[in-house]
Amino acid sequence: MPLPDPVVRPEEVLLAAEAIQATTDDGYVLLRTLNLAMSILPNEESAVNDFAVALFRACGYTGRGRVVRTRKDIPLLICGENRHAKTDVCILDDSEILLLVQEDKCHLDDSDPEPQLIAEAIAAFASNNRMRERTLGQPPLQSKVIPCITLKDTSPTFYKIPVTTDLVTAVQRGVHPQQETVVYVHVPALPRPARRWSEGMTPLDNKRIILSCYEAFKQFVN
Repeated sequence: MPLPDPVVRPEEVLLAAEAIQATTDDGYVLLRTLNLAMSILPNEESAVNDFAVALFRACGYTGRGRVVRTRKDIPLLICGENRHAKTDVCILDDSEILLLVQEDKCHLDDSDPEPQLIAEAIAAFASNNRMRERTLGQPPLQSKVIPCITLKDTSPTFYKIPVTTDLVTAVQRGVHPQQETVVYVHVPALPRPARRWSEGMTPLDNKRIILSCYEAFKQFVN
């Protein structure tokens, strides 16, 4: 199935490789933040989260009824102990966490972002159900697919993580879940796969493909 056309405001972002080429303030901010996210210094927090916030706004992920947040703590009960999962970026509406983003911070500590992302998805599902029961007076969902993204600089990997009440209970009790959890992953098909991480969204052809993937992924953010 072909990807949809990319949707980004302003559209000049699709044609400009550098911030200096932008003719609008919004275009300059997005392209400048993209450049900063690609310029990571050792032992320093990157601008990846800032870029994700700017990108979600430019791509129409946020607006009336939806906002983007950084560094949100989500309570999570693990093996009977109260812990917290901290998102790098998330999108939420008035009652639910809708999308999670985890930066690949291997430049800092060689960590794998996927286990952290899955923990955040479980925490978000449990938090959403608490909101449904305690605030909205609605029954909890038995399952939901949580859309997630990892970002290595500006290169995304897209995830659909199915979470169930049984999985949440297993994590809370520290037992092995009875049912296997299958996570669906999409890595954008770029023209130069070996240079995926070093190029990111800087080249115009990469940028168009990745923005098309973001447009296609919107349907799962609900």
